[in-house]
Amino acid sequence: MLIEVSFGLWVGDDEVDRVGFAGACVHANKHPCHLSAVGYKGSLPKDHPEYLVARRGLDLYLNVIDAPLPTLFRLEPFQAALNFIDEQQRIREVAGHCNQGLSRAPAIAALWLAKRAKVIAGGSWPEAKAAFLKWMPAFSPGAGIDAFLATRWEEIA
Repeated sequence: MLIEVSFGLWVGDDEVDRVGFAGACVHANKHPCHLSAVGYKGSLPKDHPEYLVARRGLDLYLNVIDAPLPTLFRLEPFQAALNFIDEQQRIREVAGHCNQGLSRAPAIAALWLAKRAKVIAGGSWPEAKAAFLKWMPAFSPGAGIDAFLATRWEEIA
C-alpha cells in the first residue's frame, strides 16, 4: 500500500521497502528497518548515537514502535522526520512508512502537513488529526502516539 497524501508526500506500509520507492524515505519502525540499518538485535544502549534516529543517504530510520503508552515516545524522532521531509521535499518525493501504514507514518505526514507545510489545520493535534482523516480516512493512530502528540503538540516545531 502506498498512498499519496499530498503532492509528493506518500504514506505506506512495509511494502514501500519491497517495491523500491525511488524517492527519499522515512522508515518509522524499529523492526525491521531501524534494526537492519543500524545492525543490532534486541535493543541498543540508550546512549548509542543512533539509538533514536539513523540516516543513510536518502533514508531516515526511526527507532519507534507503536507503543500503547505516550511515555514511550520521544520528540527527537518526530523532529528529525519533519526536518528530513523539509530537506527532501524540495528536490524529490518522500515516502513515510511503518509496518501497517496506519499509525506512525501517517502521524508524521499529518504533523508535517500541519506544522511545516501548513496545508491542514494545526492549532492542536485533535484538529490536525481530524483534518488529516479527510485526506487519509484509514488513518488510525495508536493510543500511545495519539496521546503523545496531543500532550506534546506545542513542543513540536
